Order: sequence, then structure tokens, then C-alpha cells
Amino acid sequence: MISFFKALNPLNILWLAVILFVSRAGYLITAPAKTAFAFAEPVARLMIVPGEYLNPASTSFNVLLAGIVVFAQALLLNHLVNHYNLLGKPTFLPALMYITITGLFTPFLVLSPPLLCNFLIIWMLFKLFSFYKSNDAKSSAYDLGLIVAIGSIIYLPFIYLFLVVWIALIIFRPLNWREILAGIVGYATIFFFLAVYYYMNDNLGQFYSIWLPLATKFPNSIDIHYLSFLVLVPVIVILALCFVKLQQNFFRSYVQIRKSFQLLFVVFLITGLSFYVKTPFNLNHFLLCAVPCTVFFSYYFLYAKNKWFYESLYLLLLISVIYFQFNKF
Repeated sequence: MISFFKALNPLNILWLAVILFVSRAGYLITAPAKTAFAFAEPVARLMIVPGEYLNPASTSFNVLLAGIVVFAQALLLNHLVNHYNLLGKPTFLPALMYITITGLFTPFLVLSPPLLCNFLIIWMLFKLFSFYKSNDAKSSAYDLGLIVAIGSIIYLPFIYLFLVVWIALIIFRPLNWREILAGIVGYATIFFFLAVYYYMNDNLGQFYSIWLPLATKFPNSIDIHYLSFLVLVPVIVILALCFVKLQQNFFRSYVQIRKSFQLLFVVFLITGLSFYVKTPFNLNHFLLCAVPCTVFFSYYFLYAKNKWFYESLYLLLLISVIYFQFNKF
């Protein structure tokens, strides 16, 4: 299967749809009849709906919408990787890996704010990778500030992606305080108008309260059954093999590619560690890690030499994804 997706063949789009269905069909058998979708943080509810949740919809419809979103994101991410030649070869592996990773846990399979925010992460990466050849990054930094602010309205932990903008400026460009300031101004622009909106609706106190979760203490433990994490065993193995392969080829790559992978690792760390801001904690937060993980997975599978091993490893991952959809611990 991996060998088939290594080529940039348009027919792979049909196979992606098949894998998308197979990796999610099992959940529909054991899932509840209806699910609710919290689609906005308190900061946005005044502007959108008076309640926290939309009316519960059928689970099958929710999973269908989430599947359409994932499919679109997979193709966008695949285009991003090939456009910036991050893997050195045109391939459909990023789309395959993204669809697989976003099926790891059952909370990943329904619509959620983190899933929608992955559109923004992909959009951010298009702009961040363009820093390397840009003569003036102030306008892009401003746009990135706007994107992070929009993401914060949808899902508050997205606010930490602002650190990615600053780190990208340090990685890709000589330090320029104007470019750093442009990002801050872009972020502040959205929340300035939002504060005005709250003020005009006599809800300025609620605007101040939306920042309280940022002071949340890092949790000592997470109440999730340990058997749920067995699906991560092949994920950890693939990531470890990827980093070994990256280390072997790191200094053979172009400077832009090396810097891009450094930035992706930063995105992976920041999105993963920002989970504590959102209470109550939900596994769907880690969908934000899916984009950088996808590129890492794709790199390993593209350059792995032992065919029977990497094909078996991916098959084990796919089987694990499907198996754990039928088990509730």
C-alpha cells in the first residue's frame, strides 16, 4: 500500500477515500446515536449563538462532515509538502498519513474545534515556509497574527501558535523587530475589534474572563485509561524511526528543508504541550499535532528501504486504528 502512494498518481485520491471510509466505519457501529459539537470558545459565542453547543446531530452525519473536512485537509497538506518539496519527491504519502493519523482515537472522528483549526495550521505553514525566500516578511507576519487570533477564537489553546510565528522568524530570517511587531499588531487587531464588540453589548467583563484558562496549572495526571494508548505504540515506533532517518540525512538536505523540519518539530512540541489550557481536557486536542506528525511519517515511509518492514508497520498502524474503535475501556 505504501509503495502505491509513493507516486503522485491522481488515482490515489480514490484510494484515499476508501481508506478514509475503512478507518472510520468501525466507530459508527459502537458510537452513540447522537453527538453534540462545541464549535466555539466563550470568546465567540456572543457573536454566533447564545449557547455552548449546537443541537445534537446524528453521529453518522457528524462523522461524515468530519470525514469531508479531513479529506480536504489531507489534499491541502499534500499540496503544501509537494509545493515546498519537503520530502524531495512528489508523493501522495502525506495525504495517506494524515487520514490515518486523524483516525487514531474516537474523539478524532467527529467535528471539533481542533480539527477545524488544522485548516489554519496548514495556512500558517504556507506563509511560514515562504519566509525563507521573502525579502520583507512584515505583511506575512501580520497575516499570521490574524490567523492565530482567529484560531484562538475557535479554540483557545491555539493562542500558543503565536510562539511558532516568532520562532519561524528566528529560524528563517535575520532578527528584525518590525517583523516581530507586525505579528503582534495582527493578533491585536482581531481582539481589539472583538473587545469593542463586547463593550457595545455590555459584556466587557466576559471579554476579560476568556483569558483566565491561560493561568491553568499543568495537570499532575490525565484521567484516561492506559489501554487506550496502546494504539500509540506503532506511532511512537514510526516517529523514532523517522527521527533516526532524519538524523542520517539532515546535513545532506537543502538549508530550507532543514529549517522547515526544525519548524515542524517546534509546531509539534507547542501544539502537544498546550493541551492543559483547555478544561475539561479532551483527546481531540492532539489533532493539532497531526499536521507535523504527517510530514514526519511521510518522510520515514518515503525513504525506508526494507519494504516488508515498513508495509507491515503501516498495516499494523491501520489495524490498530480500526481495532480500537470497537473497544471502549
